[in-house]
Amino acid sequence: MDRPGGGPPGRGGPGGPRGFLTAEEKANKPKITKALLLRIGSYILPYWKQMIVVLASLVVSSVFGILPSILTGKIIDDGLIGKNLTVLVTLILASLGVTILANLIGVLQSYLNSWIGQHISYDMRNKMFLHLQSMSHRFFTANKQGDIITRMTSDIGGVQSVMTNTIGSILSSVITLIVALVAMYRMNWLLATIAICIVPLFVLPTRTVGKARWTLTRQSQECNDEINGILNETLSVSGQLLVKLFTNEKREYAKYENANHRMIKLNIREGMVGQWFGVLISTLSTIGPMMIYFAGGLIMMKYDKHLTVGDITVMVALLSRMYMPVMTLLNLQVDVMRSMAMFTRIFEYFDKTVEIKNAPDAITPDSLKGAITFENVYFHYDEEKPILKGINFSLEEGKSIAIVGPSGAGKSTIINLIPRFYDVVSGRILIDGIDIRKLDLTFLRKNIGMVTQDTYLFNGTIRDNLLYAKFDATDEEIVEACKKANIHEFVMAQPDQYNAIVGNRGLKLSGGEKQRMSIARTILKNPEILIFDEATSSLDSISENLIQEAIEPLIGKRTSIVIAHRLSTIMAADEILVVSDGQVIERGTHYDLVSKGGVYTELYETQFRRALDDYELRRNEHEEEALNGKHADAAGFTHFSPPDGLKGTI
Repeated sequence: MDRPGGGPPGRGGPGGPRGFLTAEEKANKPKITKALLLRIGSYILPYWKQMIVVLASLVVSSVFGILPSILTGKIIDDGLIGKNLTVLVTLILASLGVTILANLIGVLQSYLNSWIGQHISYDMRNKMFLHLQSMSHRFFTANKQGDIITRMTSDIGGVQSVMTNTIGSILSSVITLIVALVAMYRMNWLLATIAICIVPLFVLPTRTVGKARWTLTRQSQECNDEINGILNETLSVSGQLLVKLFTNEKREYAKYENANHRMIKLNIREGMVGQWFGVLISTLSTIGPMMIYFAGGLIMMKYDKHLTVGDITVMVALLSRMYMPVMTLLNLQVDVMRSMAMFTRIFEYFDKTVEIKNAPDAITPDSLKGAITFENVYFHYDEEKPILKGINFSLEEGKSIAIVGPSGAGKSTIINLIPRFYDVVSGRILIDGIDIRKLDLTFLRKNIGMVTQDTYLFNGTIRDNLLYAKFDATDEEIVEACKKANIHEFVMAQPDQYNAIVGNRGLKLSGGEKQRMSIARTILKNPEILIFDEATSSLDSISENLIQEAIEPLIGKRTSIVIAHRLSTIMAADEILVVSDGQVIERGTHYDLVSKGGVYTELYETQFRRALDDYELRRNEHEEEALNGKHADAAGFTHFSPPDGLKGTI
């Protein structure tokens, strides 16, 4: 006979973690309300027809599952003791047929359970993905990526388990118990009552031993985590170097030996508790039937001559069938709490407000010219820490503006407000005289191209990443965009050319190559407004100059905003804004601002002038190498040529 609840800890048996809530789960138990249950039910409601079939199949399979036990009594009394071969064969075949039929119905019920669970998960995943796509940039910066992925995978994936295991097993257990109890009481109420009294004798010790096993399992897991932590820290390349530098080999070995010794002791204790658990279950599983045999024999011999051996055998069989349903229902609270907690976490994300959305009367103009105006714009992420404090400026269509200023001044925040990654706290931003909050969000973002210092590429081919900007772009358009971005020659040098794989996040490309890919993608999008946010930050000189050669022609052809640290880019803009502490404190051309002796002059002297000095140094080195025969001439240094008139500012 199967030993109910005898599964190892962590495998779903009552003696394992499934039977008990962890300390964290106890502290965060969800409040089960009518509203929560109705909300869960709203996802099940579309599949109510399938649920009715599942319920009907559970009833039928439970009844059919009990019948072989009842027929066993008839086989003994009428077939064996009655010595009637025909009856014996008929009853055996009937029992076999009922068993097969019950199993087939069980297969149908399992299939429908899985079908319903998978479809509910499918609906939830689609709804969650659509909801997350509509969340603002703030949501993704404020929440951990791992938590977001967990909601989409583990939590929603658990819905299928709830439907297949939790709800299915609860319904099955309740129906099986009801059918078994009805059958037992119809047969002999006294034996049925004795059988019910025996069940707690089996359950209570099982729960006690199971709790001990759960405690040991948890302690063992904590110890295992400690060991893994020691191994990860001390056996990594950096960790080993640190250990050797400080000659701590003996100390680290002592820590590992101590944790390893505790792990061994816990494993031995857990193993022995498991052995005693098996002995206890085996003993209790035997005591129950023995008590039924004794009580039934006593009743049959002394009080009720109509009670037969077959009846007693049926009682024993029905008692055995009650063990698992009872254990399942004892774990009902744990299963329900974990299921409710999972649904609560899912609904918590569904309930997060969509901050950036279309106005009810959103406008979609025929075209966009690109004139940008900031009117007294204030913004903060945290009310106590204002970022922008009354930003005012205008940018005519087709013109360009460079934004400079110290780190943390609010430069990136300004440009992130234009495509509505965030919305202003007060004030407004206008494009062609229209408040961007009144423009259709898709229309607005389609007309804005951004190149940031953190370039993201999908794990696919170069062509795939470029087509993300324009799915129907022709090969000629792709090549033309790459030529303008100074990346075409690099692509053609690859073995697979435009079909070369870039790797996860563009891992197979250098920083400069990724940036030029990003520029090519933006060119292919062909937006009316271009935004460059430190597009050449942290790149080597050659990559930086190749990117500059791609950016500067673009700036002169359409409305552009550039955040840059390179003087040539800044000077290529029609106007310069100097931002400090969330405010525009200076505005004008390079020559005007240098002569003022303000923040821009300081930036020029400390940052831009140094870049020019580096240029002169590298040019002199290059010319010297040319004279020594390492280069044909100094012409190869043209990538590093300063903008016209730059030396006149020194």
